[in-house]
Amino acid sequence: MVRSRMAENKTKGSNASVAAYLCAIEDAQRRTDCKAINALISRVTNAPPRMWGSSIVGFDSFHYKYASGREGDACVTGFSSRNGNIRVYLTASGPDQEYLLTTLGRHKMGKGCLYIRKLADVDTGVLERLIVESVAEVKRLYG
Repeated sequence: MVRSRMAENKTKGSNASVAAYLCAIEDAQRRTDCKAINALISRVTNAPPRMWGSSIVGFDSFHYKYASGREGDACVTGFSSRNGNIRVYLTASGPDQEYLLTTLGRHKMGKGCLYIRKLADVDTGVLERLIVESVAEVKRLYG
């Protein structure tokens, strides 16, 4: 019997330049928005940004282990400029997430991923609260 190895995470922290990633965003408004989000998340997490893979700016990290045995490291929160929108990674749902999303402004929400077209479409105070709650929940769950 051949045992298959558990798949390794594709997205890992790297030493790539966050500044270079942000400067390479072609659309000027998107670049400005991403720089603002970078500053906001840096401030609320009190953590420096770090590239995760080639396109995620992540903050802080945690180690997870699932009941299946799969384990790895991930950023606590982060963002990425992708395909017409900015993704903000809300790794865990805070207690007020559902309510906050109703007051955020124009967005779409996936599983752990908030999609916004531009920062002007959302209330940045509400965005900050969503990030703060997500970070607190990750720390509660994973230490």
